Amino acid sequence: MKKIKPEVYSYLEQRGGVIPERNKRLYTVRLRIPGGEITPDQMLGIGRAARRLGAQSVHLTTRQTIEIPHLPIEDVPRLIKAVDKVGVTLGSEHEEVVNITACPGLDRCRLSNIETGSLLSRLNKAHFGREMPMRVRIAVSACPNGCTSERLSEIGITGLREPIRDEGQCTGCGTCALTCKEKAIVMVNGRLTLDTNLCVQCGMCIDTCPFHIIKGTMPHYMITIGGRRGRHPMLGRELIRVDSEDEAVMVVERVVDWIYRYAYGGSILTDQLESMDFSSFKDRIEEEFSSKDSETAMPGS
Repeated sequence: MKKIKPEVYSYLEQRGGVIPERNKRLYTVRLRIPGGEITPDQMLGIGRAARRLGAQSVHLTTRQTIEIPHLPIEDVPRLIKAVDKVGVTLGSEHEEVVNITACPGLDRCRLSNIETGSLLSRLNKAHFGREMPMRVRIAVSACPNGCTSERLSEIGITGLREPIRDEGQCTGCGTCALTCKEKAIVMVNGRLTLDTNLCVQCGMCIDTCPFHIIKGTMPHYMITIGGRRGRHPMLGRELIRVDSEDEAVMVVERVVDWIYRYAYGGSILTDQLESMDFSSFKDRIEEEFSSKDSETAMPGS
């Protein structure tokens, strides 16, 4: 067995993406894959590096990263150096902002309300790896279907679109009511009405109207805070809805700074929101990012 140099231990201890396994001589190396998107060349480079080091498998994680398991600690720096050559860097695991996740958004998904690529890139550049009191997950979903479980993350962004119906042109065909998974569109006295308490602003009724009579507002970005995964999952609390990607980026900046300044270690964010005076923080954010007057929505019941 190779003798492990003391500096190797120090090298590993400083990096959150190097995770000790049950066998204390072996480590899993987590790579940084923002949004789960890498190039074919990067994928080949990771595979070749893992194969050269004798890895029998790679692990595609639930949070859009790639892990190389069962590496002796003396091989970890070699792997990091090898993947760096194809533009892939070490991931994160400790008390920091970890890999930021996002769905494909308008680039591919027909249900999307917002473009996610640019938003992901900006958030990743600004926040990944930032030291925090606890592990902070940021996730982006282009619609309320929540494919990235964004509302179960410490910071979540959800793309929304509010339906607007031209009552004078509506034929009353009922396609939108049949499409609505929330049963929020109903026929009342021969007229279609929207129950705004049930509507989640997914935008599906807009896209399925056969006569293109239902339009939609400009997309909104809903930011939630304090979601929790694990054995007792909990949805995050809604902080604010803003109208642009720029505003969404600025709100997340405020949230990350707020967590850094006022949260404490040893407890998850969900359990600290009251002690951190979430209500006052929400009021300050709403005052700073006051929403513009929206267009008149589909009539409520």
